[in-house]
Amino acid sequence: MGQRVHLVAAALLLAILITANWFSGDLRDLIGYCPRIGYLLQTVNGVGRGPSVAGDNHDNRPLAANLSACHASLTDADRPTYCCPPRRDADQIVVEFQLPEIAPSPLRVRRPAHLLDSDYVAKYEKAVAIMKSLPSDHPHSFLRQANNHCLYCTGSYNQVNSTSLFKIHRSWFFFPWHRAFLYFHERILGKLIGDDTFALPYWSWDNPEGMVMPEFYTRGAFNSTQREPGHLPPHVADLNYQREETGRKPEEQMAVNLAFMYHQMVSGARKAELFMGCKLTAGAEGGCDGPGTIEDAPHNTVHEWVGNGLNPEREYMGAFYTAARDPAFYAHHANIDRLWTVWRKIMDSAAPDFTESSWLDTSFTFYDENLRFVRIKVRDCLDPAKLGYAYENIDLPWLNARPKPAVPPEVARNILKKKDEWSTLLASGNPDGQTTYFNNEEQALGATVRARVQRPRRHGAQAEKGEEEEILVVYGIHVLGDVYAKFDVFVNLVADEKKAGPLAREFAGTFVNTPRGARRVGEDRLSAAWRKSTLKLGISELLEDLKADRDENVWVSLVPRAGSGANIMVDGIRIELLR
Repeated sequence: MGQRVHLVAAALLLAILITANWFSGDLRDLIGYCPRIGYLLQTVNGVGRGPSVAGDNHDNRPLAANLSACHASLTDADRPTYCCPPRRDADQIVVEFQLPEIAPSPLRVRRPAHLLDSDYVAKYEKAVAIMKSLPSDHPHSFLRQANNHCLYCTGSYNQVNSTSLFKIHRSWFFFPWHRAFLYFHERILGKLIGDDTFALPYWSWDNPEGMVMPEFYTRGAFNSTQREPGHLPPHVADLNYQREETGRKPEEQMAVNLAFMYHQMVSGARKAELFMGCKLTAGAEGGCDGPGTIEDAPHNTVHEWVGNGLNPEREYMGAFYTAARDPAFYAHHANIDRLWTVWRKIMDSAAPDFTESSWLDTSFTFYDENLRFVRIKVRDCLDPAKLGYAYENIDLPWLNARPKPAVPPEVARNILKKKDEWSTLLASGNPDGQTTYFNNEEQALGATVRARVQRPRRHGAQAEKGEEEEILVVYGIHVLGDVYAKFDVFVNLVADEKKAGPLAREFAGTFVNTPRGARRVGEDRLSAAWRKSTLKLGISELLEDLKADRDENVWVSLVPRAGSGANIMVDGIRIELLR
C-alpha cells in the first residue's frame, strides 16, 4: 500500500515538473537539492542520483571543485566537521602543474616501513615534528595537510557549475587524487628538512613481513592516541576486518590476508572499472557510488582496523574526515598507491586505465612545497616515474594464494539442487531473466539473503578470446545513514556462512561503507544519507574454479557482518559481461 502511494505521488510530481518545463538540467539540480524527490522519481523511471545498472549515459565534462564556497558538515553522530581553509582557495593564484625535472632514475624511492633504518626513521620523524609545529593555518601544517583530505573526502566543495558534491572516494578518482595528495605531502616533508630525495615509506600489509603496523608509529611525532589498543604491534592486521575479533593465530591471519589479496588484486579485478571504481562524471546525472576492489577493502577495512573503537566513528583512521590526522595514514595510502602500480604490471597494461577526458582532465588543487597553489589533472598522475618516485620491490606471495573451494563443487551442486526453498526469493525480474529483484522491493540484510541468479550468454569471438569478464552486480545498495556497514558476497556457498571467508573460493568479494561525514549543516540525516551504491565483482575465474562456468544460473549469498545488516537495503542482483 505504501509503495503505491509513493508511486502515485512521484507520478504527480513528475507530471508537474514536465509541465513546468523543468525536466532536464533544472530537474537534475532540483534532485541535487532534494534527494527525496530524486528517490521518488527513480521509483517511476530511474531518474535521480542512484547508479543505473547498464547503459549509463555519462557527461563528458571533467570535474573540478567550486573553490568559492566551502561547506561545514556534520557526521552521522552530529559531530561538527569543518575542514575549510582559513583563506579561501578561490582567492589564491592558481599555478598549472608541471612535471618535475628528474634524473634518469627516480630521485625518491619509497621503501617498506618495516625495513627502514633508525637514521631514516629519525629523519622522517623530524619532518613530521616540524610540520606539526607550524601554525595551524599554514598550508604546510600537519592539520592543514590532514584537512586537505577532509575537504575532498567529505564533500566540502561542490562541483563547478553543479550543486553536486565533489568527492573522490568510491569512484575512479580515488587512486589519482590520493596519488597527487601524497606527492605534494612528500615533497613538503622533504622541503622542511632540506632533503629533496626524501620519500614516504609504505606499510606493506599485503606481505606477511609487513602485516604488523611498523613499531615506530607508536613513538614520538608518529604516535596517535586514537588507535585501537588491541591492534597495535605485534598484532597482525586483518585486511577483511569486520569490527569483530577473529581470534586467529598470526599465521592463520596471514593466510587469510593473502587469499583476500589474491581476490582483490587478481581474480576479482581483471578490468579497470572493477579495480578503479565507477565512472563518476559531472553533475547529478553523472553521480555514482561504486568503489573498486582495493578501495572497498583492504583500504576501508584497514582504516577501520586502525581506528579507535571507543570513538563514535572510530576516529581518527576509521572516519574519512579525521583519517589523515594519524601519521600512519600516509604509509597506508602509500601502499594503496603502490598496489595501483603493481596491478598495472600484473595486467600487463601500458595504456591509461581509462581514456575518457572526463577522467583524464579532472583536476584537483594542492599547495606545493614552495607554497604555490597548484592545479593538477588526473593525466599528470598516471606515471610515478614521471613524478620522480618509485617503489622498492618486495615479494608478492598473494599471487600464489589462489583459494580452493570450501566444498567440492560436485558435492555443492547436489546440495544446491535440494535447496528449492531458496527460490522463493526469486521474482520474475526483467524479461531478459538476468536480474533478480527481491519481490520488487528493497531487501533488508538483517540476515543472510540468498538468490538464484541467471547468467548471461556469451556471444561471438570475444567470448572465445576471453575478452569478456563475467561480473556479479549487487545494485541499489542503500545504507541507512552515514554509518559503518559491511556484507560479504559468496557464490554457490553451502558451507557455514558465519565461518566462510576469503580462504574459500566461493568468496566473491565484500562491500564496506566507512563513515564519510558529508552531511551539510542544516541538512537532515535522511536527505544526506540518500545514496545508492553498486558493487561489481569479477567472477569468471571463480566460476571456473567452482566448475560452474557452464551452469545457467548460480546461487548468490549476501552475508551481513558485524551486526550491520539492519542498516543495509539492496534492490537486486544481476550478472553482466564486461569487455
